[in-house]
Amino acid sequence: MGKKVKKEAEPPPKDVFDPLTVESKKVATVVLMLNSPEEEILAKACEAIYRFALKGEENKATLLELGAVEPLTKLLTHEDKIVRRNATMIFGILASNNDVKKLLRELDVVNSVIARLAPEEEVVIHEFASLCLANMSVEYTSKVQIFEQGGLEPLIRLLSSPDPDVKKNSVECIYNLVQDFQCRATLQELNAIPPILDLLKSEYPIIQLLALKTLGVITNDKVSRAMLRENQGVDQLIKILETKELNDLHIEALSVVANCIEDMDTMVLIQQTGGLKKLLSFAENSTIPEIQKNAARAIAKAAYDAENRKLFHELEVEKCLVSLLGSENDGTKIAASQAISAMCENSGSKEFFNNQGIPQLIQLLKSDSEEVREAAALALANLTTGNPANAKAAAEGDGVDALINTLSSKRDGAIANAATVLTNMAMQEPLRLGIQSHDVMHALLGPLHSANTIVQSKAALTVAATACDAEARTELRNAGGLEPLVELLRSKNEEVRRNASWAVMVCAGDEPMAVELCRLGALEILEEINVSVSRKNKFSEAAYNKLLNNYLSLKYSQTGYLSSSNIISDGFYDYGRINPGTKLLPLKDLCLQEPSDQRAILLINSRSSDVSPPPSTEDKSSDVGYGRSISSSSSLRRASKEKTNFHFSAGFGSPTEEKSEPTSGRNTAVSKSTTKEKGSRKGRGKKEEEKVKEEEEVAAAPKLTGEGSLEKEWFPPSDPDFCVYVYEVTKSILPITNIKEQIEVLAKYVAEKMGGKIPKEKLQDFSWELHISELKFQLKSNVVPIGLIKKGIFYHRALLFKALADKIGVGCSLVRGEYGRAWNEVKLMSESRKGVIGALPPLEVYIVDLMFHPGSLIKLRSREADHYRFL
Repeated sequence: MGKKVKKEAEPPPKDVFDPLTVESKKVATVVLMLNSPEEEILAKACEAIYRFALKGEENKATLLELGAVEPLTKLLTHEDKIVRRNATMIFGILASNNDVKKLLRELDVVNSVIARLAPEEEVVIHEFASLCLANMSVEYTSKVQIFEQGGLEPLIRLLSSPDPDVKKNSVECIYNLVQDFQCRATLQELNAIPPILDLLKSEYPIIQLLALKTLGVITNDKVSRAMLRENQGVDQLIKILETKELNDLHIEALSVVANCIEDMDTMVLIQQTGGLKKLLSFAENSTIPEIQKNAARAIAKAAYDAENRKLFHELEVEKCLVSLLGSENDGTKIAASQAISAMCENSGSKEFFNNQGIPQLIQLLKSDSEEVREAAALALANLTTGNPANAKAAAEGDGVDALINTLSSKRDGAIANAATVLTNMAMQEPLRLGIQSHDVMHALLGPLHSANTIVQSKAALTVAATACDAEARTELRNAGGLEPLVELLRSKNEEVRRNASWAVMVCAGDEPMAVELCRLGALEILEEINVSVSRKNKFSEAAYNKLLNNYLSLKYSQTGYLSSSNIISDGFYDYGRINPGTKLLPLKDLCLQEPSDQRAILLINSRSSDVSPPPSTEDKSSDVGYGRSISSSSSLRRASKEKTNFHFSAGFGSPTEEKSEPTSGRNTAVSKSTTKEKGSRKGRGKKEEEKVKEEEEVAAAPKLTGEGSLEKEWFPPSDPDFCVYVYEVTKSILPITNIKEQIEVLAKYVAEKMGGKIPKEKLQDFSWELHISELKFQLKSNVVPIGLIKKGIFYHRALLFKALADKIGVGCSLVRGEYGRAWNEVKLMSESRKGVIGALPPLEVYIVDLMFHPGSLIKLRSREADHYRFL
C-alpha cells in the first residue's frame, strides 16, 4: 500500500469577505451599524445602544442628535425576533425623553409599537412596548394616536399578564388615556373594570395605586360606577379602607368612594356596609390632609341624600367639618365647605352652624385662594337662604365687607354666591342699611357687566333686594348701574330677564329713577318682551306698569289715560299725544327749547321757589324763558301778588296776610354762565347791575357750599297761581264731607279759573289759542304753567281738575280724547241705591262737565256723555 497523502484545504471563494471582529468605543459608529443588513450586527448594535441609553438623559439626547431614532423605527418590524426585541427595548427607554417623543409622533411609530403588544410576542417585548406607550401617552397628541390606532384593547388584555412590569406599564398607560372622555366611553365597551379591579389584589403597591387612580377617573361616569358596583368593587374598596397596612392607598380609595357615592344604589350599598361611619372616622382622626380632603368630599356627596344627612347629623358630623375648616390644606377647606353646603338641607345642621361655622367661613372669604373663597361663599349662601338668623350672624361676623370684596373675585361662582348671601341679608331692613353703607352699588357694577348668566341673574337680584329706598337707588344711578341693568333686560336667559325686570321694577319706585330708566330704553325693551308669549313674565309686566305709573307724564302722553290711583305730583307735564316708541324729552330740555308752533306743554308745579329776590326789589320783568336769563322779578311773581288780593267767589276763602305768598324764583334765577351768554345787562343802571349781581350770588350760594360747583341746580318753573289754587281748594273744598258736592264745587272752581262757562254755540268764539300763544311768547318757552292759563279749553280744564282733585284726595281719572278733548271720570254711588241695606252696589261712572254746565255730572254711557266727549 502506498503512503497516504494529506489533502490540501480548498481556498475560500474569492467573492466572500473574511469574518472581521471589530471592537467599537464610539456610539456614533454603533449608530451607523443600525443600517447593516446583518441580523447579528443589528442585534448587537441594538443591545449596545440599549445599555448606553439606560445610563441617563444626556445619552438619550446624544442618540437623538446622532440620528439613531429613524433607523431604529425600521427595526421595530424586523423579521428577526432578537432584533425586534432589542429595538423595542430601546424605544421603551428613549420614549421618556420629550424630544424623542416629539420625533416619534412625527415618524408615526405608534402603530408599530402597538403591534408589538400582540399575544405571540415575547413578554419582554410586551414590557418595553407598553413602557414606550406609557411614556408617550403623557401628551395629548400621542393619546389621540394611541386611541385612534386601537391601542386601548391590547393594553386592557395585558392587564392580565403574568408579568408585573407589563401590568404596571399597561395600567399606567390606560390611566393616562382615560383622562379623555372618549377613551372612558370605549373602556366601558371593552369591559375594562373587572381586570382593573383584579389589580387591587396585586402584591405590588404601585400597581394597586395606579389601578385606584384609574378607577378614580373612570368612576366619574355613571355607567362605570354601575359596572364597579356589579363587579363587587365597593367591597374591595371598603376592605382597603379597613386595612391599616394599606394606608398608602387610602387617599385614592377615598377618592373612588367619593365618586361612587353619587350613584344612589352604590351609596345604599356603602351605607349598609358601614362605609359612611368609616368616612367620618377618616375625616376626624386622620392627620393626612389628602385623606381628610377626600373623606370630606365623600361626605359632601353622600349628604345630598336626606337619609345620609340624618345619619351624619346624629353622628355630629358638623363638629368635624368645622374643625376641618381650620386645616392648613386648601383642598381640605374646600371639601369641608362643600360638605357644609350639602348639610344645610338639614335644619338641625343649619342651626348648629349659626354659632360654629359661619365665623370660620367668613374668614375663608379673605383667603388668597380663589377656590377657597368660592367654596366658602357657596356654604354661606346655603346657610343664609331661608334662615334670617344665619343671615344676621353672617352680618354680625363682619361678613359684609368680605362679601362685597368677593364681588370682585376672578371666579364667577364666588361672585354669584356672594351676591346670594347679600340678597339674603338684605331681606332684613337693619342688615340692608348696613350693606348699603358699604357702597354695595359700586361693587355690583362688575357683576352686572359679567358675561356669565348666573352672575348676571344673582347681581340683578341683589339690586332688587338692596335698592328699596330712594338713597340707594340714587347711588346706583350715580354709579352707572342703571345702564347694565337695562341691558340685562335684553338677555336670552329667562332667569336673567326675570331678575332684571324685578330689579327695574324696584328701581322705578320714584319719578326721577323712572324717568332715567325710560331714557335708557327700559320701557321699550319691556314693551317688546311683554308682546312675546315666551319671553314675558310677571315681573316684566309689573316693571312696565311701575315705570309708567311713576312717570305719569310719559304714561299720559302714550296712553292718554290716568286712573284715580295715578296721583299727579309736582313736575308733571302734559306734552300731548306721542306715538309708541317715541321718546319723551325731559322737562328741563323742553324748558330750554325756544317756543315753536307746537301745542303748549302744560306744567303742574305747586312748589314755591327756593330762592326769592329781596323784598324791596321793584317789579321789573325781563320776560325771558326758563333758565335762559335772569330777571330781578318776574311778571309771574307780580301776577301772584295781584292774585293774593283777589276777592274769590262765595264759598272760597283767600290767604290771610300772615301766610307767605307763593313766589317765583326757580325760573328767574339761573347759572352765571347762562347769564354771560345772554348779556342781558347792557344799558342798565349801575344800581340794577349791583342788584342782579347780588341776586346771582344768593342763587349760587347753595350750590357753592354744597358741591363747590359754579352752576346752580336747575328747577322747574314755579307756578304761584297754581299754589294759590291748591291753598284755596284745600281750605274751602277739602272740608266738604259729601264727595259729590266736592266734585261739583271743584268743577265750578276750575271752570271759573279757566274762563268760566262756555255755551256750546259760543265755543268757536272762545279765543283760547291767542291767549296760549301770548303766554308762550311772554315766557319764551313752549312750557306753560297751568296756573297762568286763564282761558282754557277741555284738556286744560281736565288737567287742572285732576291736579287739584289729587291734592285734596278726590278720586278721578283723566282721559284724553280726540281733537283737543279731555275729560275727567269719577265713580259715585247711584242715587237710587243709596240707603239700600246689603252688599255694596257697584259704583257708576260719571263725566264731570267743566265747559258747558260746570259742576254737572253726566253718566258715562249716555248720549250726552258722547256729545261732551266727541262732538
